[in-house]
Formats: sequence, structure tokens, C-alpha cells
Amino acid sequence: MRLHVLGTAAGGGLPQWNCACPGCSGARVHPGWRRRHASLAVEVGDGRCFVVNATPDIADQVEQTAALHPGPGPRRTPLAGVVLTDAELDHTLGLARLREAEGLEVVATSAVREALTRGLCLDRTLAPYTRLTWRELTPHGGLTLGGAIEVAAVPVSGKRPRYAADLDSEADGWVAALRLTDRETGGVCVYAPAMGVWPDGLDGADCVIVDGTFWDEEEPRRTGVSSRTATEMGHLSIEATMERLAALPGRALYTHLNNTNPLADPGAPHHKVLDEVGVEVAADGMVIEL
Repeated sequence: MRLHVLGTAAGGGLPQWNCACPGCSGARVHPGWRRRHASLAVEVGDGRCFVVNATPDIADQVEQTAALHPGPGPRRTPLAGVVLTDAELDHTLGLARLREAEGLEVVATSAVREALTRGLCLDRTLAPYTRLTWRELTPHGGLTLGGAIEVAAVPVSGKRPRYAADLDSEADGWVAALRLTDRETGGVCVYAPAMGVWPDGLDGADCVIVDGTFWDEEEPRRTGVSSRTATEMGHLSIEATMERLAALPGRALYTHLNNTNPLADPGAPHHKVLDEVGVEVAADGMVIEL
């Protein structure tokens, strides 16, 4: 299994267009600090890839990743489809950016599909441009991407996106981690860019890439970005998870960093804290092979 890390930032990216916090200000001065919205490309064989979450940066992410470049035909693309972990705008707005595709396979839980079709009317909006083919993502697995990678949903939060807060729906699976299994090699990766609870299934993974939105529980309130704590916003803090991640047998990395997270600064002492426990911070453009 070959994974391409397309981006590692939380909603708004780094820098965020309307933010002058130390992280965003630093990223404007130091281009090396910049991070695109959190996303992952999964190679599934035959030169094809699925993208996990379609972010507002999807076009730039394609251009920065050779495995996603079109060709040799003028409109032939290796991008076979999109797998969604949730229905948040920063993980789904890129679907509209992909409207030039002849057709697009979208893998999502029933709750996420309902939010996008009933809440955002995305299927009706895109119908004049492209054809969306939906496949349901469940905790039971059995669904394969290109026949090579099996994907299953691991529920991690019942948090709905704001636009779907009043949606009349009994569906569950609003936020899921993905358990990706290479059927040939047996390699397993769990990808959880948003994690409201500690999920089952991390112990048996060769690699886990998880929610690093906030360093500590009070960061959103302390920095003034919210009146809620990290947990109340649907994110376990790094302080709450790093020891548990360090105890896992596989490789562990953080992604989905908010612009207020001190890890936005490569020179922050918090990086040394993670180094000492053996947990990494994912970087845009890195390639992981399992």
C-alpha cells in the first residue's frame, strides 16, 4: 500500500486567509510552514488512486502529486474516486472542484451522503456537470477500492457539520476513521483526521494517522477561536492521545493541525516532546509505504 499525504492542516489551512495568529503569520513569512487541508491519496493499482476527503485544495494537491497527474490521454486521470470520513465543508468542498470529471465514485457513510445530498444538495448541483456514483461505507468492511484496498468505517464521533445540525435524519456514522487494508500484503493503515473518541482497531494497524487538531484541551478557548474546548469541538487533544499512540506497535503520525496548534511552528519545543515519545507529525507531500 502506498499512501501520499496531500495535506495536513485543519479547516482554513495554514495560513488561514483571515487569520493573523502566530501560526498563520509565521506561514506567510516562512513558506515552509504552509500546510494544505488534510487529505490522503491511496494507490489502488493499475495506476489509479482514491483520494480521502476532497478539500478546497484538491486541484493544487493533484498538481503537487505525480501519482495524480493526468495522461497519457488528454482527459485521462488516475483519480478514480473519493472516500469521505465526514461531511464537513473542509473535507467535501473539493467535490465541486472535481466537476470536470466524466464521473466520480464517492464512498461515504449513509449519514455523510444524506448531509451532502439533502443538506447541500450536492448531487443536484453537480448533475449538469458530472455523474456521482455513491457507495456506502460501513463498519463491516467488504468494500474494496480498485479491488486492492479494503476500506471499513470506524465510528469516532456523532458530530454533525453545522449546515446539517437541523437535518431530520436518523442516520449514524457522521464522523468515521478509515481502516485501509491491503488485500495482497496485509498492510493496515488507520486514517482518522477527526477523532472525538479513541477508536477500536488502532492496535492492529501498521500505521495510524490521526487527529492532531489541537495540542491541549483548552487551546480553542485560550486562543479565542472558540468558546468550546477541543473535546466539545469533536477533537481529542494531542496531550490526551500521544502516550496511547506511542504505546501502539505501528508507526503513529498526527495530521489535521489547526493554525493555533504550536506544532505549526517547526521550531516549537512541542516537536521535541513528540520526538521523545516516538510520535511523528505528518508533512505535506510525504509518502508512506506499507
